Amino acid sequence: MTDSGAGVRRLLSRRSFATGAVAAAVVPAALGTAAAATSDKPAAADKGGDVRNLTLYMEKLPNGEMGYGLRPGEATIPGPLIELTEGDTMNIEVVNNLDVAASLHVHGLDYDVASDGTKMNDSVVQPGERRTYVWRTHAPGKRHDGTWEAGSAGYWHYHDHNVGTEHGTGGIKKGLYGPVVVRRKGDVLPDKQFTVVFNDMTINNRTAPNTPMFKAVRGERVEFIVITHGDFFHTFHVHGHRWVDNRTGILEGPQDVSRVIDTKTTGPADSFGFQVIAGERVGAGHWMYHCHVQSHSDMGMSGVFMVTEADGSVPGGMHDMHDMHNMPGM
Repeated sequence: MTDSGAGVRRLLSRRSFATGAVAAAVVPAALGTAAAATSDKPAAADKGGDVRNLTLYMEKLPNGEMGYGLRPGEATIPGPLIELTEGDTMNIEVVNNLDVAASLHVHGLDYDVASDGTKMNDSVVQPGERRTYVWRTHAPGKRHDGTWEAGSAGYWHYHDHNVGTEHGTGGIKKGLYGPVVVRRKGDVLPDKQFTVVFNDMTINNRTAPNTPMFKAVRGERVEFIVITHGDFFHTFHVHGHRWVDNRTGILEGPQDVSRVIDTKTTGPADSFGFQVIAGERVGAGHWMYHCHVQSHSDMGMSGVFMVTEADGSVPGGMHDMHDMHNMPGM
């Protein structure tokens, strides 16, 4: 019921990719000839960006599932959170320890066809082999015709695009997916980050009472990254908290008229994110998060966002999740 992968994912994003100085201590310093063999263009950062290197392992998990991991034997569902700043380039060497060909496909970032991660572009990884995918990001800029090009900043995701079908339907169902965050320079960084993936009728391939319990201390800045996969539309809702429906979830000033929400509908391959202050104006407690399509909630698409006081205490009790996700009105 705990978010067992949160520590690794936070280390990857906050302590390595948010500060380039320590990146080499977490990921390989270079990828040798692999990058040149699989990329149309040499890795080069955009203005003011960094070039970073990472290795991902695709591996089997119990019950026929699959996942991405930072080290052999440490694959998780969802896979590690990968975080960049606009202008950065990421070289990702993917090692396929599965018994089927699989790949890495990213949404929202820049890449050549050699890093598309599809059979159509001959960019999948055969069993026992490895391949380097190159992701690039950029800041907003003015085009020659006077219009503006949007930057890469946003809440994105990656997934397999080959297992089961050429669209990766089998790989995604089994857990080959993960979150990506691209920051704009100067963005406020969170204290904790949590990923919620609606995958058909599951959350992170689990149903209540085995969905993740996310934990934070009252007053901490918490970032939720929400992704949808599969064949259904879902509606993400978290009790007691609300956010701004813009790129960051944060008001930009007292005159910002952006809509404030506590529920957002997402369709397959959609993703969004936001930041909140844990327990702000509502206090510590066991706060439910769930899909607000009523039948989906009833079938187990719910979990707990636990906000504690500084001493670790939580006021009130909590029903067992076996009962909680069946309670009317939740």
